[in-house]
Amino acid sequence: MKRYLVRLMAVALAVIIGLTTQVSPSYAASSAMTGTYSENTMMVVEALRTAVDMADDAPDKADAQSTARALINDYASRYRRDNKVSALPSFTTMQTALNALAGHYSSYPNRPIPEKLKARLNKEFKRVEISIKRGN
Repeated sequence: MKRYLVRLMAVALAVIIGLTTQVSPSYAASSAMTGTYSENTMMVVEALRTAVDMADDAPDKADAQSTARALINDYASRYRRDNKVSALPSFTTMQTALNALAGHYSSYPNRPIPEKLKARLNKEFKRVEISIKRGN
């Protein structure tokens, strides 16, 4: 009797998990990402550049920061495991910039981005744009 109950629970759990994944789409599927690496990269660069260059006392700074975090997570989850993309120089440079910005947002969420980090991020964003235009 106990063995049948365990099997019944296992089947019920499998059905629940299967239905849950079918009903609720992932965040990556519902985001602004188009699926084209170069377009997505340029969109993320522009959004992050806007968030980084925003004044510290801007009223929508918190919204820009949360949008930037969501874009970082979405971009990384979409392209990190794609072997065609992860070997590109533009991706590795972009990943470096994303890690630096995400690290700052995680460690110092209420502090402004230091000028040194802003300069580094803008430099890496320019490198990414040049690499994308070259097709790398």
